[in-house]
Formats: sequence, C-alpha cells, structure tokens
Amino acid sequence: MREQIEAYFADKEKLLVEAVSRLVSIDSVEGEPVPGAPFGPGPAAALKEALAIAEEWGLIAENHEGYVGTAGLNDGEDALHILGHLDVVSPGEGWTVTQPYAPKLVDGLLYGRGTDDDKGPVAASLLAMKAVKDLGVPLKRNCKVIMGTNEESGSGDIAWYFARHPYAPATFSPDAGFPVINTEKGSLRPTFTKSWPAQAELPRVKWLHGGIRMNILPGEASAGVEGLTMYDIQPVARNITARTGIKFTFAHEDGLTVIKAKGENSHAAMPEEGNNAITGLISLLCALPLGPGGCKDALSDLNALIPHGDYKGRALGIAQEEPVSGPLTLAFSLLEITETGLKGYFDSRVPLCATEENCLNVAKTAFEGRGFTFEGVQGAPHHVPADSPFIKTLLKRYEEYTGLKGECLSTGGGTYVHDIPGGVAFGCSLPGFDSHLHGADERARVSDLMLSAKLFAHIIVDLCGE
Repeated sequence: MREQIEAYFADKEKLLVEAVSRLVSIDSVEGEPVPGAPFGPGPAAALKEALAIAEEWGLIAENHEGYVGTAGLNDGEDALHILGHLDVVSPGEGWTVTQPYAPKLVDGLLYGRGTDDDKGPVAASLLAMKAVKDLGVPLKRNCKVIMGTNEESGSGDIAWYFARHPYAPATFSPDAGFPVINTEKGSLRPTFTKSWPAQAELPRVKWLHGGIRMNILPGEASAGVEGLTMYDIQPVARNITARTGIKFTFAHEDGLTVIKAKGENSHAAMPEEGNNAITGLISLLCALPLGPGGCKDALSDLNALIPHGDYKGRALGIAQEEPVSGPLTLAFSLLEITETGLKGYFDSRVPLCATEENCLNVAKTAFEGRGFTFEGVQGAPHHVPADSPFIKTLLKRYEEYTGLKGECLSTGGGTYVHDIPGGVAFGCSLPGFDSHLHGADERARVSDLMLSAKLFAHIIVDLCGE
C-alpha cells in the first residue's frame, strides 16, 4: 500500500499548497453570530471554502448548520474521525514575510495565519481522503474529516456536533505535532477575592493591574503607590530585581508613583519558561513600608500562597507529579487590586494523580484560611492508554514513513480532542519545527503537510479498509 500512496502523492504538492492557500486567504477570526454562522462570518466563509474543496475532490461534504462541516468517503459507519478546525486567532503585529491572509511560499515554508493552526492540517486531511478515494481502495467503513469553526475560543462547535452525532471508535486531531499526544493534564482555574475597608494611612497601594489572559503567565504588571517616591522605592526594587530578574520602571502620575514590572510571558501550561511580573511586583510591594492592615496583609498572604518562582504549587501544598503526565504546574495569571479589595486567578495544569481531595480542596483550604473567598472546579485530565490498538497503528505508520522513533507524549495544554473518548493528537509538524504558532509569520513546512497526508491516507486504509 505504501508504494501506491507514495506514487499517488508524487505530483500532489502544488494541489495541497493551493488548497491551503485558499483557506488561509480567508480571515476566519471569530465574530458576532449571524444566522447560519454561529461564530461569525469569517469562520463560516472558511467552512464554505473547505466544503467546496472537499466536493471538488469527490468527497461527501455536508454543512452542519454552520457549526462544523464534514467530508466523508461513503455512507458506511464511521470508523475514524479526523478532527481539525478552520477558525484562527487574530493576526497580531510583527509580520515580515507576508501579510497574515496573503499566503506565501518561501523555501518550502508556507506563511500565513492558519497555515499550521489548523488550515494546513485540514487540507492535508482532505487530500488524504482524496487519495484513498482516487486509489479505489475497498472500504468497509467510513472515515470522516470533521472541520470545526470554534476551537480557538471554546470548542462550542464540537460540543454541538457530538451532542447530535455519535463518536467514532477512533479519533485523532492533526492540531498539535508528531508523534502522538495521548495525555493531557486536567485543570484548576479558580477565582479568589478579598476585601477590606478603604484606608487613609500612607503609604498605600491605590491600584494594581496584572495579566492579560487566564492562560498566559504575565510578563507585565503595574501598580500605583501613594506616599512613596520613586527614590524611596528604587533601592528596594534593585534588591528584588537581583533576586527575581523582574525589572522595574517608575513614573509620577496624578500624585502617585506608578511602578511597572517587566518579566516575560509564557503559556500558562509552561510557566517555567516565563518570569511572572505579577508575583515579582507583589514581592516588591511586600518589601515596601506600606501602612498596616488591608492591602498590605492581602499582598503578604498572596506572597505566601504563590511566591515568585513557585510554578509547581509547593507553597500552596498541591505540588505533585507522576511519570506519564509529569508535574503539576501553576501560573498566577490575573490580578486586579483596588482601594477596597482584590480579585485574582491562577491557571494550574494538574497531572493524572491529582484529585479534588489532594488538589482543589487543599488550595481552597489554604486560601480560605487566610480570609479569601475561593471558587473553582477541577477539570478532568484526558488519557488514552499507550498500548491501545489505535495508538499502535498511528505509531507504526509514523515510524514507517518518517524513520523516527514513535512515542506517546503528554501536554499541559489542551487539544481539540480533550473531551473526545479515545481521541489523541497526531500531526502535522515533525519534532523540532517552530511554526510560530499564534505569532507573527506563522508557517507550515510543506514537506510535513505532504508527509501527513500520506500517513493519514495509510491510516484510513488500516482502520476503514476491508
């Protein structure tokens, strides 16, 4: 079978690049819902184009009320679902090779928003289906590519679809990388608050703002302090910078000394790769001679519960790990302080061994013991046994087509199959490739997309063939 597949794809690279480019040319960032487009006109337009490609390639295409589109090979029972998405994150700034929605091929790399996440992989999946159809492989069951439109902001598309349609025995999503991601950590993302009477005694913190999103460890935070000058604060700040690596700048605004803390952003699933500006700023504020009670006590409590550099929840009493999914991680991601209270959030990715008893309840007790309110639920992890026949098939073909060792990996991030029974992430980029995911100059390596299409075609035959 491999020889037939290799021969079929020998002249298909141009066709694949054209298909990806058609999809990437559409701005499919989520928008306001309209009839037939529950996630806005952009995702709907991308879905329409993807279904048009599927029909042109002889597949059975169907639009499911704008939530998802499907492309199948026959009317048989689904044995395999390939789950990709057509919505994208906003373009952002800093593009240099091309504009976000003007795909450009340079030295084997196709640039544009969505080339890697996830329009390139969707096109590769459709091309794999076309290959199986054109080769006339006898099939006893069906494979279906399910093309979603809401992965980047909640996956409501998939929840809607599977509330109305059954799962397949096997599902993979080419929305991550090779080889196989079979384990995804669970989550704990609570909200905590504390209030106090407004205080007149100086020095005092008037406000603090830190963080931009729940799932991003913040690289910037700022606070307005009354009753201290920058010259009072600078010597203390130098000591904190030496200890934490957080850098501070100062300005005088509206009678306040505004302190800006600069660290480094990272994904909340990998907090050790960043440097948290919120916890660094708290460290500085706790070292200043603030007036007693109120905000000062709350900052001291936060400093004790989530000290700077504690990305594993040790101080909170929830640090734990096990071999498959690795350690618990914790990112203090959002904090707002006013004159009378605070509201904060942390994002913890918890391993397979975490339970409500040893994680959620422990954190809740620690916060409430210091006078905070604490609200949140613990999300379950996702795990598919590495010795399942499905995963063995994926890894066998991966090793055959790449010559690389196949293995199962764990992630602290969530993939499109987190809530799909038996689902795993598989493809579309080889290990070590930086696609600039969600950043400027996002790109996909065309050879990886072609390799993926071949792999997927063979796997379709394995799982659906006679």
